[in-house]
Amino acid sequence: MITITEQAAKQIKLSSKQGNTEGMPLRIAATRNADDSIHYGMGFDDSKDDDIKVTSEDIEIIISPVSAELLKDTVLDFVELEPGKHQFIFMNPNDPSYKPPQDDS
Repeated sequence: MITITEQAAKQIKLSSKQGNTEGMPLRIAATRNADDSIHYGMGFDDSKDDDIKVTSEDIEIIISPVSAELLKDTVLDFVELEPGKHQFIFMNPNDPSYKPPQDDS
């Protein structure tokens, strides 16, 4: 379904602690834009009856059934894009704008 990297998990746990939302699951959402790309959202939320529940790196994730298909096989990472600038990134093979990382070996 969806995988969270160790770096992303550390940042999610820190954000949860700072926002006093410890113990709440992380909701990840995805919607298809008009240009066929995917828009992502995430935040701490209460689960709903029809949510799909997944655990990765000790993070409880909830996803609506509508978002689940768009997020299939996605990896959520937290990376340094520029010196001092860290950001969550979604590596999603279902997104036409996604380019897999190049193997430097």
